[in-house]
Amino acid sequence: MLGQDGGFEIIAQAEDAPGAVDAALREQPDLALLDVNMPGSGLAAAWEISARMPSTRVVMLTISRDDSHVFAALRAGAAGYLLKDVEPAELVRSIRTVVDGNTPLSPTIATRVVEEIAQGGGAPAEVDDLTPRERDVLILIARGRSNKVIALELGVAEKTVKTHVSHILAKLGLTDRTQAALYAVRHGLV
Repeated sequence: MLGQDGGFEIIAQAEDAPGAVDAALREQPDLALLDVNMPGSGLAAAWEISARMPSTRVVMLTISRDDSHVFAALRAGAAGYLLKDVEPAELVRSIRTVVDGNTPLSPTIATRVVEEIAQGGGAPAEVDDLTPRERDVLILIARGRSNKVIALELGVAEKTVKTHVSHILAKLGLTDRTQAALYAVRHGLV
């Protein structure tokens, strides 16, 4: 649909998030179309592609209407969030708007984003919103340390580290340790 009929050149395809990142690094596309629920985490792939290749625009095309996925994708650098029930012509039009520098959102998703912002939510937390200990834990996550190793390095219980990790993910609107590590790299903590 996006190839000949849509006027786009498809230069690579991948079955999972690591494959998508590898293909994007190798091919340097103008746009990467990812699914939030793709194997290996489409959100993690969005973070990595956005962080390592800022000129590649990322669009999420997914069935997930989950608010946490929407906001995590946007925080990860996605330039658009479209639902798979979009009409083919609208999909092509939306992707063209991304290539032109705009940010398309499916109508139901756009409504949620506007409502969240109007209620004072949706704004991503910053590194400065973390406590010093949470910041230390985030840096160690980015360095690939397990909770057990972080606990030993900081001289605290492993359960305390798990609590810090939960707080970090919640404050920064992230869903897993991979996103936390990429966030730390993107923000120059490591």
